[in-house]
This record gives sequence, structure tokens and C-alpha cells, in this order.
Amino acid sequence: MKWFECVPNFSEGRDAERIERIVAPARAVPGVAVLDVERNADHHRSVVSLAGPGDRLLEAVFRMMEVAVREIDLNHHHGEHPRMGAVDVVPFIPLGSATMEEAIGLARALAERASGELGLPVYLYGEAARRPERRDLAAVRKGGFEGLRAELPNDPSRAPDLGPARVHPTAGIVAIGARPVLIAYNVYLTTGDVAVAKKVAHAVRGRDGGLAEVKALGFEIRERARAQVSMNLTDYRRTPLHRAFEMVRREAERYGVAVEESEVVGLLPEDALFDAAEHFLQLNAFDRGNVLERKLDAAGSRGSAADAAPDPERLARLPLGEFTERLAARTPTPGGGSAAAAVGALGTALGAMVIAYSMPAGTPTGPLAPVREQLADARTGFLELVDADARSYEAVRAARRALRPDPTNGELQRAWEGALRRAAEVPLDTARLASRVRKLLETHRAATNTAVGSDLVTALSLLRSAQEGALANVATNLEELVAKGLTVGDLTAELERLRGAPP
Repeated sequence: MKWFECVPNFSEGRDAERIERIVAPARAVPGVAVLDVERNADHHRSVVSLAGPGDRLLEAVFRMMEVAVREIDLNHHHGEHPRMGAVDVVPFIPLGSATMEEAIGLARALAERASGELGLPVYLYGEAARRPERRDLAAVRKGGFEGLRAELPNDPSRAPDLGPARVHPTAGIVAIGARPVLIAYNVYLTTGDVAVAKKVAHAVRGRDGGLAEVKALGFEIRERARAQVSMNLTDYRRTPLHRAFEMVRREAERYGVAVEESEVVGLLPEDALFDAAEHFLQLNAFDRGNVLERKLDAAGSRGSAADAAPDPERLARLPLGEFTERLAARTPTPGGGSAAAAVGALGTALGAMVIAYSMPAGTPTGPLAPVREQLADARTGFLELVDADARSYEAVRAARRALRPDPTNGELQRAWEGALRRAAEVPLDTARLASRVRKLLETHRAATNTAVGSDLVTALSLLRSAQEGALANVATNLEELVAKGLTVGDLTAELERLRGAPP
């Protein structure tokens, strides 16, 4: 079973009994784990983290929404945090071998239930957005409950994606979507002056020229007589915790203010803390594989969810230097399969450059135009395979861990076999694509500009290497399947066909 995380935010942060009434139905759904409940009185908001298989997780979240819609009245709600709904935002996050497309499917299925059964208007946001301007949650929530209540009847552009074209009288509007892992991070300043926090937040915020993939707001936390810089790090690989912390500290110093402390709201990947430890401790050549808990997990000595392997964090989106660092690390993923797909993407991109220089300048049409389009699609395909390969191998590792304590369990055995077969199919897809792109470039070689001939040679060499490396990966995985007596004739035949293809 594929696992997902969901982090619904509810507009209640003061009544502990009400919060428990909201969370209780989720605790009763078999297979769903309530990982964390964070509540904040000043923000008047609770953030609940749950994980589980998709269908069960969806049911758990819907049951929570039913209670929240019944119990929360936004007409009597006031807090520091922006909000537009009793259930304000519900993001689904894929874990392990689960895909973003599957998370989007869950988001849209929940949206259908929330609009149809609870009468809630729904905005689809993030990766699940149907309109590009609704990818950004801040843009979706602009105006909040009161503003949208007045705006919706007069502005068709703000109409919800599903449900009634009006604000629910007490529960407002909900945003439901899908996204990668996000870190909610707050820094408290040694001042109660919210103006300072807002100036710091402006400097840090990505859209205002600050740090990439960082959203930030300044709040006054009255119960502590402190100002707070509240941030969402939407891609902690691009802007890690320590960099966000240091920029807040430096900006605050401009106003004679220091950092008192910081806090994480909800859950975060352990690698984010390791990044901060390496930075502040100035660790040299730190091998995260030598962390005790990771060693125990690798040895199968600690229980873990069957398919909750770490997400490879969209490897294809990493800067080249960071990707090669991840590749060089002593970790199982990314490995040769991801490297082969990345090399294929490089070869395809270089081939696209050759085709571009072989077309008349300023002429988007002509006999080479379809070739250029095919290469663009192929490059996207290779980048997807970079991530797919890492996910497929992590799924194999998770299935092996699950099988160790109960090796005769038929269901777990079949899950492991399926994961291993998928780990062979993904590099096979890489090899097929590399072969197809090579043939495409060879077919049109005579029409290319001789001035970029060396670039074409390099592109073809990269694609050949991608194909050979991917096939070697396939062969390794097939050996294990054959040793278990499983039928893999179709994969073996395709392997031999691609091996026999003309160089």
C-alpha cells in the first residue's frame, strides 16, 4: 500500500476539547496514524499531521472536516493567522513510492466529497490547481473569510472550483491540494514590535526578492509579548532551515533586535535537521548513513511503515552540483538508474540545441520543428525517470524491511515481488527512451548544422551511455527475480532486444 501524509489546518487553537473532538474520528480509522497535533492560541489555529494509505487517509480527513464544519463558526473567530475556512487548508503529500499524481487524485476526490456532502465551496490549490493562479495558497486565500464573503457574489474570477458559488455562512471556504514536503518554521524576536517582524519577513520572503521558496509573515504573539517571523519553507533543499534562520537573525540585527528562539510547527524531514547540524557544527564529510537510527532501519531492527520510504525530494529539480553531491553520498538512492536517466536528459538537451541551431533563425516551423518538440518531450520523460528510479528502489527497500519479520506472509511477498519488478521496469523505460532519441537524432543527422557537429557526437555518446547503464541496472534486478523462480520473460526479451540494437 502506498502511503501519503495529510496536514489539515483547522481554525481553532484555543479550545483543547473541541480540537480533540475534531481529531478523534481520525484516530478511529484503521491504518491511519495521527502523527502530531499542534495548536496555537494567538494564531487561533491547529495543524494536524496524519499518514496512511490513500483511501483510509481520505476517509479520516473527511470525518475530521465533518466535525469542524459543525463546530467552528468563523463569524466569532479572530486570530493572527490568515484564514478563510473552518477547515482552512488540506494538503496531501506523497510518501515513498506514492506519486504526486496520486496525491492530486486524493485531493480532488476529497474536494468532491467536501463540496457534495458538506456543502463547502472548494478551491483546488498547489499541484492540484486547475488554474495556474491558484497554485499559490496565499493568492487563493486573499481577503480571508470576510473579504471573500463580500467579493464572491460580484467577482466571477474568485468563484470556487467546486461547490456553491458562495461562502458557507459559518465554515467559509476550504483549499484542498497536493504539494511536496513543507516545513513550517517560526522565529521569535526579542521585541514585541510587530513592525520589526513584518520588515524582516519582507526581506526574507521569496516573492519580494528574499530567499527562494520561502513564504513569510510577521505576527504579534500577545501571550508572549513577542513578535514572530512565521515562515513556510516550500523547498528546504533550495532554502534550508539554517539559511532562513541566519537571514532572519541578520535582518533583525538591523533594527537592534536579536532572535530569542525558533520552533518547527508540525513535522519535518530529518535531513533538514542534518543540514542544519552540518552547517552550524561545521561537520566535514559527514555520512548520514552512519547515524545510529538509520543503521538500525537499514538492518530492519526498527519497525516502519511498509511503503513509507523517504521521498527522493524531486531529484530532477535539484541544481546540478547538489544532485552530484547526492549521487556521491553513501546512500542507496540516487544510484545508477537515476544517473542513467540524468545522462539521458543531458544528451537529449544537447541534441535539442543541435536541432535549434540547424533551423533557420526566427523560424519555428519547418521539417525539424517536430523533431525539436519530440526532444522536448523526451527530456521531460528522462527527468521524470530520474525520480521514478529512486522511488522504485526505495519501494524495494521498504518492501524488504516489511518482509523480514514475516517472510512467509504471502501479501508481503507479493508486494516485494511487485516492487522489484517495478525497479526493473523503470530503467527499462530509460533504455527504451535513450534508444528512441538516438535513432531520432541519427535519422536527421544529415540535416543538422556541421558547426555543431561535435555537440551532436557528444549528445549521441551520452544517450548511448544512458542506454547501456540503464540496461545493466535492469539485468541486476532481473537476476534477483529469476533467482526467486518468477516469470520475467517479457522483461528479458525487451532487455535482449535493446542490447542487440545497432550502436
